[in-house]
Formats: sequence, C-alpha cells, structure tokens
Amino acid sequence: MQISTKGASGVNYTLLLISISLATFMSALDGTIVNIALPTISGIFNLPMTSVSWVATIYLLVLTGCVLIFGKLADRIGFKSIFITGFFIFTIGSFACGYFPELFNSYGILIGSRIIQAIGGAMIVSIAPALVATFFPMKMKGKALGLITMFAAIGAAVGPVMGGMLTQYLSWNWIFYINLPVGCLAILLGIYSIPVTPPAEKVLSAFDRLGAVLVFSGFGSLIYAVSQGPSVGWTNPYILGAAAVSVIALISLLFHELRIPDPLIDFRLFTKQNFLIANLMLIMTYFLFAGVNYILPFFLEIVRGLDPSRSGIILTALSGAVMVSGVLSGILINRYGNRRLCIIGAFIVCLGYMMFIIFSSDISIVYIALSLAVLGFGLGFLVSPGTNMIMGMAPRNRHGMVSSLLNVERFGPMTLGISFVSMLFIQAILAVGKYRHVTTSSPQDLVIDAVATGFDLVFLVIFLISLAIFALAILSRDEIHPDNVDSDEPILVGV
Repeated sequence: MQISTKGASGVNYTLLLISISLATFMSALDGTIVNIALPTISGIFNLPMTSVSWVATIYLLVLTGCVLIFGKLADRIGFKSIFITGFFIFTIGSFACGYFPELFNSYGILIGSRIIQAIGGAMIVSIAPALVATFFPMKMKGKALGLITMFAAIGAAVGPVMGGMLTQYLSWNWIFYINLPVGCLAILLGIYSIPVTPPAEKVLSAFDRLGAVLVFSGFGSLIYAVSQGPSVGWTNPYILGAAAVSVIALISLLFHELRIPDPLIDFRLFTKQNFLIANLMLIMTYFLFAGVNYILPFFLEIVRGLDPSRSGIILTALSGAVMVSGVLSGILINRYGNRRLCIIGAFIVCLGYMMFIIFSSDISIVYIALSLAVLGFGLGFLVSPGTNMIMGMAPRNRHGMVSSLLNVERFGPMTLGISFVSMLFIQAILAVGKYRHVTTSSPQDLVIDAVATGFDLVFLVIFLISLAIFALAILSRDEIHPDNVDSDEPILVGV
C-alpha cells in the first residue's frame, strides 16, 4: 500500500500520516505500558495496589474528560496549534512523571504529572481522525485510517512487553522517558507537515464553558465510579456520589447542548439514523473487546495453566491480526465501501467470539491463538471502515468534535466493558459456587470448575451481545456529507 508523497495543494501526505500515526501509537502505548510497572511503583512508594492504581486511573479520567473540549477548540482555532501544543504538553508531562516523583520522593507529584500528561494526550488524540478527514483526499482516507489502526494495534501490543523490559532492565522511570524522543519527533513533523487552516467555523459565540464543565464532571465521574467501584465496593459513598454526579451532569449536558447555537457536542447529529447506528456499532465493539482483553489473561493463567510470558505471546495473535486487517481494510475501502467491510468485520468478530464459547482447561493452544487471530482480523475490518463512515457523515465544521467524540466512545465503553465482564464473572462464580457448595467444601477441582464455568458464561454473553454489532452493521449505510465530497484540495492559508 502506498501513500502519495504530496498532493497538488502541497500537503506532504507521508509526513502528515507519520505525525498522526505517532499520535495514535503513543496513545495506545501509554494506555498499556504503565500497568506492567504498577507493582514496582507500589513498592517504591510503599503503597497498596488500590492506591497505586490511580497512576492508570487518573490518566484515563482526565483524558476522557478533556478530549471533547479540545476537539471543539480545534474546530474553532485550527488543528495544528492544538496538535503541536498537545504533544509539547504530553512530552513535558512524560518527563515530569519519570524524573520528579523520585527526586522529591512524592507519589503526589507522580499523580500531578500524570494529569499534565493526560491533558496533552487529550489534545493529541482528540483530532487524529479529523486530520485524516480534513486533509487527505477521498481516495486516500481509507488507506490512511488503515495504517493508523495498524500503529494503534502495534502500540497496544508492544506496551506490556516494552514496559516489562524497561522496568526490569532499566527502571520504571523509563516507561515515561520513552515518550520523549517520540514526542520531540512528532512536534517537528507536526510543525512541518500539518497545514495551517482557518477555523472550520466562524466564531459567533463564546466558548461553551458550562458545557466543558459538564463534560469533564460527567465523564470524569463516570470513569471514576466504574474504575474504582469493583475494588472499593459499589455501595461506597464516594462511588455512589460519583455516579450521582455523572448522571446529573450528563443529563444537564444533553439539555444544555440542545439549547445553544454552538454546542460542545452537537447531539443533533444523532438524530440522523445512520450516524447513530454507526456510533452504536463502534461503542459496542470497544465495550466487548475491552472486557475480553481484560479477562483472557486470567483464563490463560488460571484455567489453562500457562505462565504470564506464554500468555503474553499468545495474546499477540490478536494484535497481529488487527495490524494486518487494519491495513487490508484501508486498501479495500474505496473499492467496496465502508458498509460492506463493516458487515464482513462484524461477522468475523461474531465468529471469533463464538469460538471462545468452547474454551476449556484442555483446549488446544493453537485453537486459542486461532480464535484470537479471527477476532483481531474482524476488529481491523470493523473499526477502520466504521471510523471512516462516521467521519464521512460529519460536516467539515464538526470534524474536530466528531473526532474527539470517537475517542470518548473508545475510552468510556472500554472502561465500562471491563467492569461489566468483571461483575458478570464474579456473579457467575458465586452462583456456581453456591449451587455446587464450593464455598463450604472448597475442594480444588470444584473451585477450578466454578471458575471455568464463570468464563463459559462470560464468553457466551459476549457472543450474544456481538450479534447486535452484526445487526447494526447490516442496518448501516454508506453516506457522505457534501462537505467531504471532492475534498482532495483543502483550503490552506500556509504550510
């Protein structure tokens, strides 16, 4: 697959694509590289695991709460300044995470530095799909999104491996220092390759500050409640309070955004049936994938009896398949359209989840790897065309907002998916344990049987829900907003 070096407008598509790919790579990498070092950080600062988990939680909380805000700002002031400033803040935050906590022996400084890093990360990821939708010609959008999907898969795949190696052979600080050369390179490439554009819309009203507060408090409280609920208990006053704040803020956000002429989130877009269907399709895809990705290592190590290193190697089959199918789907989008590829991808995803149903303690390792590869291949065929479909339906003056919305639809459902699968798994074990009297007798074979049955229920429920993704893919339609037709030549005012 080739991407043209330059367009007639002078845009260097190759360098621009590298800049966007670095953003998605770093976003995916940073989401997985930190978790592997949490036990080490816990020991250094003498913290329980419930406290050190905030290193991961605070990043996700701030990122989700800020991404829509920066997407809207990008629509108002231009993409280039948001992207470059974001990478600068992200790089500074990464250095602060690695250097200052040990210098001052302060866990609080680490959390504060992660907040800075998350703000920069939100600025970066909020507009990555928008850069493709705005600056790449129609014939290249699918290929570009396919490559970006591949880099995101690579980042997620190498994160745990790289994090483990850096922590073991250097120190935990290097999981943050690794961002510095990549950040500096991305800043230089962004300065050179991202065109300077006029704002996508005339600024006729003040920035929606109330909407920004409601977005941050609503999504932030939701992420906090969902991520901390399983560990501290769902009836904990803080969890109940956060859930109440989230519900009130998000309902208030909906009514507020529908009343103002220049909303932070244009909910009116969801009145278009196809836009709603496509977004629901991706939301459910991320929801299920996160849950499965979370619980599979437990199955491999507890039920199948594999060690962590072998489990990690087997799980790379999923990421590897996403890389291949992400690129392949990008090549095929222009020939077959988004909808056909989404249907194919959703069908393969359902097939992959169906293969999980017969997982057992004596299931073949080859079969497990094959099942993961099938699932990953389907995900690559589903996510890239689905993203392209949504961005294609958005008017140009909403590209930043819709781009950031796509990231909210990724981070939020992934957090919810992990909690959903955890609750389902625990309830299944308790139910089976009570029925088989495992909780009183506790013989080893019955305990393993209860755990295995818990996994059986989880995999069955996930497969049944995945059928809804397939149905949504069938109901979707290929639609292009007039703003995005014949958009090979973006209006530029300088490079």
